[in-house]
Amino acid sequence: MRLYAENLSLERGGRRLFADLSFEVHGGEALVVQGSNGAGKSSLLRAIAGLLPLSGGCLRHEGGDAKATLGEQAHYLGHADSLRSALTARENLTFWAEMLGGALSGIKPALARFGLPHVLDLPVRALSAGQKRRVALSLLLIAQKAIWLLDEPATALDVGSQTLLADAMRDHLSRGGLIVVATHTPLAIVATRRIQLDAAGFMPVGEGV
Repeated sequence: MRLYAENLSLERGGRRLFADLSFEVHGGEALVVQGSNGAGKSSLLRAIAGLLPLSGGCLRHEGGDAKATLGEQAHYLGHADSLRSALTARENLTFWAEMLGGALSGIKPALARFGLPHVLDLPVRALSAGQKRRVALSLLLIAQKAIWLLDEPATALDVGSQTLLADAMRDHLSRGGLIVVATHTPLAIVATRRIQLDAAGFMPVGEGV
């Protein structure tokens, strides 16, 4: 899988967030998107996911499922956890697994991977903010998409949970997956590429996240 961005520009509410932004990310690589608040980090991830229209430029991909669009091969995790509080963790994950084409048999192992085997049948409203975030993160493993688009994925996570997230990210990269992540939290993975939206340029290759 390869992701190419060529001369991207994006506007929101009549304001240009960035222009002439180009980059590429290959399978097994993570791209870290940095910049000040309002620079367009979240909007860039949403555009890659197909949730926002670009003002200019193009996104294209090679590899993966030739019949699927870029957005269909990506899993976007935003600031909201997209969980219904009245439903149990199992019910929420079952709904999203069916929506995203994931296997229901992967629900229990995914929760266990994020240290939550005991919350399977608890209503989401009974969970802490960090537990809700880990339930949402478990969908990355259930959906099994080639591209992970992560917007501040470590939000509400304690140090131990951040380690579990970093482990999952490293495993995804080791299997040839691709990650684009906007984060202010250092994570123990190798970021082979970085972009700074304020300057729309690359930082040195090979720095850790």
